[in-house]
Amino acid sequence: QVQLVESGGGSVQAGGFLTLSCAASGGTFGTYAKAWFRQAPGKEREFVSGISWGGYSTFYADSVKGRFTISRDNAKNTMYLRANNLKPEDTAVYYCAARPSRVVSGSRSDYNYWGQGTQVTVSS
Repeated sequence: QVQLVESGGGSVQAGGFLTLSCAASGGTFGTYAKAWFRQAPGKEREFVSGISWGGYSTFYADSVKGRFTISRDNAKNTMYLRANNLKPEDTAVYYCAARPSRVVSGSRSDYNYWGQGTQVTVSS
């Protein structure tokens, strides 16, 4: 059973940055495609960014493209999300997700494993 733990969330002012981390255990991290989702109060969980099994392909939601960068370090079993130029609309709980596939999916239902989330709050 793969376990995922997010960290790095916090409160920042608009224009600031955060680096979120997702630490994995219980599996071979390099064999999983991984993604970040987020969920704001009263809204459905939405895809933010994903990275393929080999780390060669990355994907971003239009809302964060150009501001967020996803990466992974398989030797450390850790995935990261660098969130720059944060906006109030980025405020949400951010979740790490993984699935045993080379292919990234933007669909919540396609992921087998989830972390418990880390809160990001951006003030204007």
